[in-house]
Amino acid sequence: MGPVRAAVLSDPAPVTGARVAEALRTSGRLLGTTGALEAVDALTADLRGLGPLHKLAASEQVTDILVNGPGEVWTDGEDGLVRSPVAFGSDAEVRALASRLIAAGGRRLDESCPCADVQLDGYRVHAVLPPVSSGGTLLSIRIRRPRVFSLAELLADGPWWVEYVEAIVRRRLNFLVSGATGSGKTTLLSAMLGLAGSRERLVLVEDAGELNPAHPHVVALQTRHSNVEGAGTVDLGELVRQALRMRPDRLVVGECRGAEVADFLAAMNTGHAGAGGTIHANSAGAVPARLAAMGALAGLSREAVVLQAGSALDLVIHLERGPAGRRVQEIALLRPDGAGSLEAVTALVEDRDAVGFGPGWPALAARLFPGGPAARTSRP
Repeated sequence: MGPVRAAVLSDPAPVTGARVAEALRTSGRLLGTTGALEAVDALTADLRGLGPLHKLAASEQVTDILVNGPGEVWTDGEDGLVRSPVAFGSDAEVRALASRLIAAGGRRLDESCPCADVQLDGYRVHAVLPPVSSGGTLLSIRIRRPRVFSLAELLADGPWWVEYVEAIVRRRLNFLVSGATGSGKTTLLSAMLGLAGSRERLVLVEDAGELNPAHPHVVALQTRHSNVEGAGTVDLGELVRQALRMRPDRLVVGECRGAEVADFLAAMNTGHAGAGGTIHANSAGAVPARLAAMGALAGLSREAVVLQAGSALDLVIHLERGPAGRRVQEIALLRPDGAGSLEAVTALVEDRDAVGFGPGWPALAARLFPGGPAARTSRP
C-alpha cells in the first residue's frame, strides 16, 4: 500500500475517506469490494487515526492502549491488562505514529523534546522516545468514551452506596475521589457531577480534559503547554483564577498531582460549595500525607496545608479495583486532628468480610441527613 499512501500524502488537501478510496482505485489494484473497503479503513487509520491500534480503540471494553515496543502492545479495560496480538513492523513505525499524533496536538516529538503529552479528539496521548526510553518508543493512549455511566451502574455491586454518594452531591459537600490509576476516579466524579441541579453552572478545570458529566450547563477549561517557541503556556493556577470569574456554582479542579495543590485548595476555599476533584492515593488514610507532600512541592508548610485542606475539604471517597471490578471501598471525613496534622476518619467502609460504619459516621450522617431517619449510627 506504499504507493497509495504516497499518492494521498502528495496532495496537501485534507485526508478523507473519499480521497483514499480514489487513490486506491487509480492505483490499479484489484481487491474486490470487501478488500477495497478494508484497505480504505486501514489506510485512513494509518493516515488520520491510530494506525494498527485503530481496531483496539474501537472496542468499548478498552480504556487504555499501551505500546512498549513494536512487538509488545497491551490493552487495559474491564479484564485488566491484556497483551494484544497487534504488532508494528519496526520501532520506526511506532515512532512515526507517535510523532504524527503528538504533532496533531500542536506539540513536537524529537531528540530535543523526547517526551510529550497531548489531548486529541477522544484520546489522550503520551509518548517517550529513546534514549529516555531504553527499550524503544513508548506510546500510552487513554481513550475518552462519550458514554457517561450512572451511579447505579458504577455501584451495581453495592447499591446501598448510592444513597450516600447522592447525598454528598445534594448537600454540596466538598470532596476528593481517591484511588490508584485505573480505579475509576474520573468516571465516578463525572457521574456525581451529573447529579448536580440542572440550574447549577459547573466550571471544570483540568490539566487534560477527561470529565464529561451528563449535565446541561458545563463549562470546561484545559491547560495548554507552550508551543515550539516556548510561549503560550496556560497553567492550572491561571485557569483557576479565570474560572472564579465565570460565576461557577460548582468548581471542579480535575486531578491534583503536584504543586498545583496550592491552586486546588485555594479554589476550594473560595466559598464555592459542592466542589470536587480526584487524587492518586493508596487509601483514604493516605490522602492527608499526599496533600502534605504535594503542598511541600508548592512551597506550603505542613501547617498551611492542614489549615487550607481542613477548611476546603469535607471528605474523601476512595475507590479500589480488584478481581470483582471497581468499587467504593471507603468514605472518610477529612479534618484537623488537633495536633497540627490532617486526618482521614473512616465513616463508611467496605471489604470482603464486612460492610460497616466507622467512627466518623455520626458526624457525616448529621451533615448528609440532618434530622432525618437515615442519620443512624449503625447499618440497618
